Formats: sequence, structure tokens, C-alpha cells
Amino acid sequence: MQKVYFDSAATTEVRPEVIAKMVSVLKEDYGNPSSIHGYGRSAKNHIEQTRKNIAGYLGVKASEIIFTSGGTEADNLAINSAVRDLGVTHIITSKIEHHAVLHTVQEIESRTNITVSYVAINADGSIDYKHLESLLSDSTEKTLVSLMHINNEVGTILDIERVGNLCNEHKALFHSDMVQSIGHYDVSLSNLHVDFTAVSAHKFHGPKGVGFAYIRKNSGLKPLIFGGEQERGYRAGTESVHNIAGMDEALRLSYENLEEEKNYIINLKQYFIDTLKSNIEGVKFNASCCDFKKSTYTLISTCLPVSEEKAGILLFHLDINGIACSKGSACQSGSGKGSHVLTEILSDEDIQKPSIRFSLSKFNTKEEIDYTVDVLKKFIEE
Repeated sequence: MQKVYFDSAATTEVRPEVIAKMVSVLKEDYGNPSSIHGYGRSAKNHIEQTRKNIAGYLGVKASEIIFTSGGTEADNLAINSAVRDLGVTHIITSKIEHHAVLHTVQEIESRTNITVSYVAINADGSIDYKHLESLLSDSTEKTLVSLMHINNEVGTILDIERVGNLCNEHKALFHSDMVQSIGHYDVSLSNLHVDFTAVSAHKFHGPKGVGFAYIRKNSGLKPLIFGGEQERGYRAGTESVHNIAGMDEALRLSYENLEEEKNYIINLKQYFIDTLKSNIEGVKFNASCCDFKKSTYTLISTCLPVSEEKAGILLFHLDINGIACSKGSACQSGSGKGSHVLTEILSDEDIQKPSIRFSLSKFNTKEEIDYTVDVLKKFIEE
């Protein structure tokens, strides 16, 4: 049985160079980075060099990069602290955000008097920019806009420059979950009106359990986790040095090989779309995932013409044939609930059919696509 991994939006295969870097740090640089002796200074050097490197990639100051356990913590830090410390009483977001944002906003709403507004979503998965502008114009409160750069389920790309300009014009703060874009797109935050971002290393072939937040200088945010003075006081606790070093290596390799790997994956995605169309009659593609200008090149969300009695076992059938993919976000796969993203954008007819997310990486091949489509075709036709 062939083994195929098409779930890189959930997590990516770790590059061999990243593993080697992490093992080296675990062996040689095991000191506590807060210690003043040589072992500590060596560990600290990895942290600060990584911070400088990330800042260089994103065009920001090193002091604006704060290491976290991943994207979820970075989202929580920005949103919770903006309400607690910056006087935010109005949050504008969308109903297709990652649950790291949605559940955080809902929890804050349940215990405070903040107002939450949801910007309208178009059928192609994009936000209604005119509605966002209207919400900002009508707001008389201190406002935080939280909209993700790339949707993790259908791949829609936010016009982050346009949103940033709108926020700047209306004196609103702007937070963007950039977990699906950093490492896959060349992003210069210095040219954008973005106050806070969240990034996770395991989305660009790095280790799990580490990421970072970008917090604009002099934002006024205060920590959520208290203890020591690590991470400039924003996040107490001994840093995970080997994970940070692994993230550094992963991001370096991602940007060094960005154009070559991007073009390779673009060709794979187009081949996947064409092969599905030519082999499976009635296949549909959700949101704008076939439009490479509006959707990320790493992801395909497809609605399959599967009978109702077969729909419940589709993912299981793919799994027993060695194919790993997802019906939505991996963070909600165990909940037993349908996708909140697809519920917002699909028709009543299409929401009853199974939708599958195939997400690609540099490690995938056309042969894997042929095998996957063949398995799907036989399952649908039997």
C-alpha cells in the first residue's frame, strides 16, 4: 500500500536539516538561556540570533518578535491583552476564523462587556471589504480587527494591505493570524499596518510546540504568563532553545528555497485540480481555491459527488488506503462537528456532500496525486 501525506495545512513533515540542527542544540547547547555562564550564553545566542533572523525576513525590529508555544498562544496573547491592556471594547472578526481566534473572542465576550461584530463572508470565502469599512466607520469604540491572512480550510487569501489601511484610517488595531502564510509567502510587515500576528513553526517544516508573535513596538501589551523576565517580559518561562533553533533553520530554508518550491507546488496543485476534473464527474471546488491569485497555492478544498451512505466513511476509506488528508481543520477533527468555515460559504445542497481538504508540500509528487485520484474514483464508482 502506498503512503501519501496530503495534510500539510495541519502540520508539515520536518526537514532533515531542521532535525539535525535540533539534535545538535540538544547535545551541545543545553544550558538555561537565562544563566550567565558559558552554557547559558551559548543557548541564549541561538534565541537572539533566531529573533534577529525572523525580524530580518519580516522587515521588523528584533524586539518585536516574541517566542511562544505556537500560533494559538500568540493569538490569545494579542486578543486578550488588547482587551485587558489597550482599552479595546469592540472586536471585528469573521465566522471563518481559526478557533484559536473565534473561541478566544467568544470567551472574552462571555465575561466582559465588549461588542463583537462579524464581517460578512462572500461565497468565494473572501470577506466583504465594504462591510468591514462600514463596521469600522460606525464604530465609536476602541476597536480591534482580527482577520486571518490565509484561511486554513479553504485557502482564501485576505487582502491584508487593504485591511491594514482601513484599520489605520479608522484608528483601529489590526491582528492577523498568519500561521498559513509565513514561510510560504514573502511578507514584509514593515509595509503593512499590522499590529499583531501569530506564527507557528510546524506549518513550514519546523518543529511543533514553538512559534512567535509579532507585537508592534510600544503597543502597550502586557504578558499573559507571569514569572521570569524572559521574552522581554511578555512571556515568562525558560525558552525551548532546540525548538527555537529548529524554527530558525526551517524558516531560513523556506525563504532560501521559496520561489523554487512555490513553483513546484503550484504545478502540483494545478495537476491535482486537472486530474480530479478529468476523472471525477461532478467534482466541485470550494471557495476560490482554483484561483491562484485569491487562494493559497498549498491547498485544495473539494466537494465530492459521494452518496449519502458513503459520505461517512470516505476519510476512513482514504486512510486505509494510506492517504492522509482532512475534512477541515485538524484542530476540530475530533469534535464530531461539521466545518464552521464550509457552513458559512457552501450552499445547502453542497454542505450535505463530503468536502475534503488536500494540502500540499515540497515532499509531494504527481504519482501520489494519480494514486489518490484513482482511489477516490473507484470509491465513488463502486
